[in-house]
Amino acid sequence: MESPTYLDEYEQLVTRMSSPRVMIDNKGCSNATRIMIDSARKHGILLEAIQVLTDLNLSIKKAYICSDGRWCMDVFHVTDLNGNKLTDSILGCIEQSLETVHYGRSKSIKAPTALELTGTDRVGLLSEVFAVLSNHSCNVVNAKVWTHNGRVASLIHVKDYDSGSPIEDTNKLDMVGSMLRSVLKGDNDIQSAKTSVSLAVTLHTERRLHQLMLADRDYERDEACDEATPVVSVRNYVEKDYSIVYIQCKDRNKLTFDVVCTLTDMDYVVFHATVNVSNDTASLEFFIRHMDGLPIKSEAERQRVILCLQAAIERRASQGVRLELSVDDRKGLLADVMRTFRENGLNVTSAEISTTMGRALNVFYVTDAIGGPVDPKIIESVREKVGLSNLRVEELRLRKVEPKNMFSSLGSLMRRMIKS
Repeated sequence: MESPTYLDEYEQLVTRMSSPRVMIDNKGCSNATRIMIDSARKHGILLEAIQVLTDLNLSIKKAYICSDGRWCMDVFHVTDLNGNKLTDSILGCIEQSLETVHYGRSKSIKAPTALELTGTDRVGLLSEVFAVLSNHSCNVVNAKVWTHNGRVASLIHVKDYDSGSPIEDTNKLDMVGSMLRSVLKGDNDIQSAKTSVSLAVTLHTERRLHQLMLADRDYERDEACDEATPVVSVRNYVEKDYSIVYIQCKDRNKLTFDVVCTLTDMDYVVFHATVNVSNDTASLEFFIRHMDGLPIKSEAERQRVILCLQAAIERRASQGVRLELSVDDRKGLLADVMRTFRENGLNVTSAEISTTMGRALNVFYVTDAIGGPVDPKIIESVREKVGLSNLRVEELRLRKVEPKNMFSSLGSLMRRMIKS
């Protein structure tokens, strides 16, 4: 039985009203492209919009977030990763991509099997992980690995090496999962190692990594903060029942995503926010409440928010030498490369692994066994074993940023906007 015409028209009206309205201005700002998103407010909508922008490799230089009742107006000043205004080719993708915030992303029917791993980080761990997968004919299609504060989290997508299909044999998956847990646990794992298997992962990979590390409590610190630790402060704005979160740190790609992702997964709602990047220093300020409608209620909660945000920023901060591997893919490739790293005392602090058209395109950041700089002679020895033309090296240069005064004039502007 067909629905009445007026119901179809009503549904179309609701869809139009709730769909994001995107406006792009590439002329009004001399050094950035301005993107304005007007949308109905719902939990997580800000994160989804920022996720779209970062997935398009856009760098957020300024942002103004404001929600009024049931509506949100978000303004982003963005560039490409080289600091240039956007070209017509990318402008054509932005509006279409932002529609996924409302309509959702299409699900892949033949998605690879996803393995989620968390455990204690140590030298040679990835060598053992990929050896287990290789020995059981699990072909790694793509993977991301993060390490922080002595913990490691990874999301690995695999297919059966022979058939090229997702692995659905539950006995095989149980055996692989059990072996990986043993590898991750090691000999002195204070916290429990965890593995899980999914045949239908639709959550954003990097958001899932944040969730895994947050659940693993990687934010707990034994030592005092040093100069490199991001500056994070939290205080309550009693007049308006907000908690104000202020962050200052070195700017880097996807910084805003990492912060908003963590606030969202901790069940906080962002009502107003500003982001400003100047001379490689990022200043971010958020006016938040918990989903129960209340600001932060205790000192313990305040400290937890600070620690969790510091951890979220630090997880992606790449440490060490960047190694780029580009070579024809083959069975056991990752296991062999990781074994070479381990035999030469290299510790992998982060990794991004992908395969395209039968070619492996992998990026690793490595330090020595205790987290220090790697001897260039060792790097050259590793390159000779892996293949000089296959493994490129780039020294990672880290710069310190002196913190500025807390609660800058940018925050004062936001408070005036809220009062008005």
